[in-house]
Amino acid sequence: MTARFNHTIIAFHEPEAMAEFYTDLLEVEEVESWGVFTNIRIGDGVLLQFATPPIEFPPQHYAYRLDDDFDRAYAKIIERGPEHWADPRRALPGAINHDHGGRGVYLLDPSGHYLELLTGAYV
Repeated sequence: MTARFNHTIIAFHEPEAMAEFYTDLLEVEEVESWGVFTNIRIGDGVLLQFATPPIEFPPQHYAYRLDDDFDRAYAKIIERGPEHWADPRRALPGAINHDHGGRGVYLLDPSGHYLELLTGAYV
């Protein structure tokens, strides 16, 4: 059996703003939205669906492997000024890491979810 990741729903109070943030940062494709979902598509056809949940939600962690696009994404972070860190505990502000033979950075999206952008896989 070959399982492939297809989609996830990311909770947010302003789905359109969230989709715009991700579309800009990750340079991804906009796709048709429906119902309560505002949708974008990232690599491998994975659908990210942004929706306002009926309950409060805790922050989640989403990691995106960028490889050749890391420099462009990091330049956008520097240009736009959101806080970012080299580590998930936010102890190394304004820097990137060189863990696992690649590079990585952590930041918060507009809803407070933890984003990790990295160039290499952990395993």
